[in-house]
Amino acid sequence: MIPVTLIVTTRNEELNIVRCLQSAADFIEQIYVIDSESTDETVSLARPYAEVVNLPYDHAKIIPWIYQWALDHLPIRHEWVMILEADQAITPALRRELEALFAHNEIAENGFYIRRRQIFRGQELRFGGYGSKYMLKLFRRTAGELDPEETDTRVYVKGRTAKLKAALIEDNQKENEILFYLQKHLRYAETFAREELQRRQRGMSWKLKPRLFGTPDERTLWLKTRFFALPLYLRPFVYFFYRYVVLLGFLDGKQGSIFHFLQAFWFRLVWDIRLEEMQQAAQANGQAPPEKPTPTPLASLPNPTDAAAEMPPTAPVNHHHEEA
Repeated sequence: MIPVTLIVTTRNEELNIVRCLQSAADFIEQIYVIDSESTDETVSLARPYAEVVNLPYDHAKIIPWIYQWALDHLPIRHEWVMILEADQAITPALRRELEALFAHNEIAENGFYIRRRQIFRGQELRFGGYGSKYMLKLFRRTAGELDPEETDTRVYVKGRTAKLKAALIEDNQKENEILFYLQKHLRYAETFAREELQRRQRGMSWKLKPRLFGTPDERTLWLKTRFFALPLYLRPFVYFFYRYVVLLGFLDGKQGSIFHFLQAFWFRLVWDIRLEEMQQAAQANGQAPPEKPTPTPLASLPNPTDAAAEMPPTAPVNHHHEEA
């Protein structure tokens, strides 16, 4: 068993959670599942593999605040923490690399990026830049943090980082039904538009300096600042062309073409429409741009042992979020 605490976030993930936890349960020493009011069998399926913590769902946010809450409040036993979403799983090659890494007495780095192999409706995406993205998933607890106000799940690590060679698999079985994918991204468009409006109007900045030739996260933020600078309604076309043509996304076949069109163009077009609507509403009212609902202070959230069943029922909403 490697001395790592794994944190997995869930909300109605009965189709994904067993695969995720089985990939880690027999070699990662401590596993937490942070469940946000699942109404399916997620909790019962997770309990044989992990300690399940119930946390009320916040409809104004997606995931990063949950990971940070876990880092701040859970009795984590180990210096090293790994974060996964329920539709992600550790491959055998990644397991071997992790075991080899922790066989050393000293690890010089404070965090490790892991490459994502993206599966969409049974098709692995090899092109378009999406299926080869590096995400910081493993880090020292004392050196890493997330931004609870950010929409993307991004770990900010102080000190040296490196990349692991092996990949993890991301395969959301719920997305095999296209209506689920569309409904999920309609909600994401609302959340991302509201965050961008706040960044535009309040001068909100990221906790990392965007750089073209930096870490994978620094490069992502550099590209995102360029995306924000493009005119609304033009940028979905530019981004789709970049992904589908420049990065050869068309080579991913039928399912890949569906994915790149929806994720790179349609989602961002809806995002732009909602952003423009929010801007117009703020101008018409002569008020500051609308804010997210005031989040519940972390300190006032219920104890992790409180049952989610005590909370009012809500409509099932997907908990997974990929980097936009």
